[in-house]
Amino acid sequence: MNFLVQVPNPEPMAWSNAARKLVALGVDVIVTYGAPATLTVMKETSSIPVIFAGVYNPDKMNISGKNATGISSKIPMDDLLKKLSSVKKFSTLGVVFNKAEKDTILQVLEIKKLEAALGFKAVLFDARKKGVVSAIKGVDAILMTTSCSAMQQVSEVVKAARQHKIPSAASITGGEEAGILITLSASPDEQGRVAGEMLLKILNGNAISSIAQKTPSEFEYSVNVREAEAQGFSIPDSVKSGATRVIK
Repeated sequence: MNFLVQVPNPEPMAWSNAARKLVALGVDVIVTYGAPATLTVMKETSSIPVIFAGVYNPDKMNISGKNATGISSKIPMDDLLKKLSSVKKFSTLGVVFNKAEKDTILQVLEIKKLEAALGFKAVLFDARKKGVVSAIKGVDAILMTTSCSAMQQVSEVVKAARQHKIPSAASITGGEEAGILITLSASPDEQGRVAGEMLLKILNGNAISSIAQKTPSEFEYSVNVREAEAQGFSIPDSVKSGATRVIK
């Protein structure tokens, strides 16, 4: 068995080139991670089986189809925002997303639906625009969506958060050590494991239409107490409770 790995930069042209290369080589199955890569591959082929992971809300993007299945990475967004609010009550929430990544747009829409119930207003920061992330200010709290380009700038987000004493949260892993205070995400281990199990089924001759899409049952919840204290915030026990990782 041969594996061909493509790791494109988080931009449309790179996603498209990677997808076209795999399709041109006539691979038997394509495994994708994240909505942008998955959507691009499905645009390039309707015949090669596609197994996806790390897609926030596949149904809303019509990703599931005759040649695709996988596992979503949707989290309880209201729970994450309530945890962040317990650290500091916020009336304005800076949301870092990317207009070129549709799953982050869906997260923005989900967040905006929670504005009235949780008493805040979302302020959007598009990670594609140069200097936007490093210039974050004027908000009470920050939330990072699952945007790949945003996560590449996580150090800049944390720098702005430290400078202006703004508590931060993320719906994707990778920023905990950098200084994101609260992270709630679908477990990467489960995402990879389920995708691998689905791949084996395809390689063993099962039709992709017979493999049901799954939702995550395992989550990673990290709390960076060390960073919170450095910024002058106190993490309540109710927020630390249930954490799979506490950074002290």
